[in-house]
Amino acid sequence: MKINLLKRLAMLAALAIPGTAIAANNVSLSSDVFVERTVEKPDGKTAVMLEEPKTVVPGDNLVFVVKYKNVGSTPATDFSVTNPLPKAVAFNGTSDGTEIVSVDGGKKWGSLAALTYTRENGEVRPALMSDVTHIKWKFNSALSVGSEGKLVFRGTVK
Repeated sequence: MKINLLKRLAMLAALAIPGTAIAANNVSLSSDVFVERTVEKPDGKTAVMLEEPKTVVPGDNLVFVVKYKNVGSTPATDFSVTNPLPKAVAFNGTSDGTEIVSVDGGKKWGSLAALTYTRENGEVRPALMSDVTHIKWKFNSALSVGSEGKLVFRGTVK
């Protein structure tokens, strides 16, 4: 069942626009989002493919790629890349595990295991991946001029 397809596509399109993530120090960013699909090959075997998100439905797995590059004339030092998660997407982890997260809109940060989540009724419980609202990577070593890389995280459409 398609749930508000136009709204979801608009959300996904916004994620693919450069600048969705935030960085400093003359580090340029660009973002892409893909839907992970399992397709059957002519030989009957299946393969996992990353496709442009033309249609998304609850349960679809998404792969977000944030590319960064130092476009300045000096090394970029002590910078971070922060990416908010759309409300329609549940966080499923990153490719490197070096991120910190927030479950309260970016007010407090830490490893998921170190955070708690306060429910509307005031009950406090350990934070879950589904509570994550923002992801942040901190770069403590200098990024030389022209150096680039990518950060990958995954989510599931709610």
